[in-house]
Amino acid sequence: MTELSTIAFLGTLGTQEMVIIFLIVLLLFGAKKLPQLARGVGKSMGEFKKAKEEFEHEISRAEEEATKPSKESSPRKEEAS
Repeated sequence: MTELSTIAFLGTLGTQEMVIIFLIVLLLFGAKKLPQLARGVGKSMGEFKKAKEEFEHEISRAEEEATKPSKESSPRKEEAS
């Protein structure tokens, strides 16, 4: 319950909050590290998006297989030898 009230207290981030966060990050990491940090964040976001799409594809494929009637469940006629 405490976490929920803390998150609700934050609300949405406005322009001023974003500028303050950017300045704090700039002070902590320095101007030389920011491009590397941004590249790393961009790559990780891309990897996350790719993994999410693969997961959704696997789920939809599994759903299709589950709803599709299987060929093995239908009775077969055995040939006489």
